Amino acid sequence: MVLLRRFFIASLVALSIVLLYLWFVLLSPFGYEAPNDLPPIAEGEHQVFVYGTLRFGLVRWLVYDRWGNPQEATLPGFRREELDLKRARESHVEGYLLEVDATELKLLDRYERLGIRYYRDRVTLSNGDHAWVYRRL
Repeated sequence: MVLLRRFFIASLVALSIVLLYLWFVLLSPFGYEAPNDLPPIAEGEHQVFVYGTLRFGLVRWLVYDRWGNPQEATLPGFRREELDLKRARESHVEGYLLEVDATELKLLDRYERLGIRYYRDRVTLSNGDHAWVYRRL
């Protein structure tokens, strides 16, 4: 019984190490270095439409150190397809509109691994506002 328990604990530790390694290498923003060819971020306020993990306040707090005050928003002409948006004339995507400054936008770029996993696209929301949205490369 003790041997089985030790094997189970060792297996959990090994699995945890493998999962942590994969998260850090593939998903974590901590190992990210921005590509040199990215355009500079303009100073001032930016609007960002979010439709995935950034809809959750805790994630936003972990990424750029505040919950923010997101507003419900709709992006027409797109459909959500797993981690990406695809153009679809008769569809729309529900999400939130965030207002961030240049420093926070840079932190969002890091989280989304801009230039490696995602690019920032300028879109028009259903209310006519223009916002950035992250789309898969």
